[in-house]
Amino acid sequence: MTILIEKPELASQADSQDLVAKATELVFDGGFPVPKSLSGDGFFAPEINSFGNSFRDYNAESERQKSVEEFYRQQHINQTYDFVQKMREEYSKLNRMEMSIWECCELLNEVVDDSDPDLDEPQIQHLLQSAEAIRKDYPDEDWLHLTALIHDLGKVLLLPKFGGLPQWAVVGDTFPLGCAFDEANIHHKYFEENPDYYNPAYNTKNGIYSDGCGLDNLTISWGHDDYMYLVAKENGTTLPSAGLFIIRYHSLYPLHKEEAYMQFLNDEDKENMKWLRIFNKYDLYSKSKVPVDVEKVKPYYLSLIEKYFPAKLKW
Repeated sequence: MTILIEKPELASQADSQDLVAKATELVFDGGFPVPKSLSGDGFFAPEINSFGNSFRDYNAESERQKSVEEFYRQQHINQTYDFVQKMREEYSKLNRMEMSIWECCELLNEVVDDSDPDLDEPQIQHLLQSAEAIRKDYPDEDWLHLTALIHDLGKVLLLPKFGGLPQWAVVGDTFPLGCAFDEANIHHKYFEENPDYYNPAYNTKNGIYSDGCGLDNLTISWGHDDYMYLVAKENGTTLPSAGLFIIRYHSLYPLHKEEAYMQFLNDEDKENMKWLRIFNKYDLYSKSKVPVDVEKVKPYYLSLIEKYFPAKLKW
């Protein structure tokens, strides 16, 4: 039985091991599904990223810190409510090209995310690293493995054939527009240069929304999350709602890490948040300089793509 709690937190890997070491079925702990088996082959989160710093430390002095902060300055200034509406209208046409999921994965070899303080490797490695980490701990949740593989495919928006959008319009933490910018957002100070910051319709806590309206009724900053959600949904994926939720909101860190904007969640959001919190661990902590053997794992992921998606998708 799933139990909802007001501020759920995942147990540490060590604590979870005591709870489920002898389990043979997927169980729920405090409302969260936990691995049915945590053997020595399970995934254990490292303490530092590939640059030797703490994960998501946006103030650490590193070769990436200055460029990451400049990215967020541009993002916070340019992501406005009107901008997002225009992007959703344009890209919901899905008229850029037709290709398979795996072909899109290979395109990500050309992409590096300027907003990420933890990694500067090609994105296909991040996809496979997160997917393989989840696969170790949740071997029977194949939809979750595939969700991890495809969650960042929307970053192809950076490529010329998809419009060549600037980094600030594709990657980075996301946030709602149409309401006040919560201080939980990274580099919050730069929102003061955003036109929406001074709009009286948008600068109150709820803005144009109401409590419990549901995340799908919010306008979230435009980027790879929302684009990949549109691609998956409009091409008729059979992924469960939790998979689509993860794809659409995995960059909404102010919500699922800092618990900002919680007043907007409806009951379905609260259920799906459990899986998003689980996914977040593997999305964040699986980033590594150690590459995955692409050809070795490719047949498995091709079988999942065939199960949950059509052969060709409109992008």
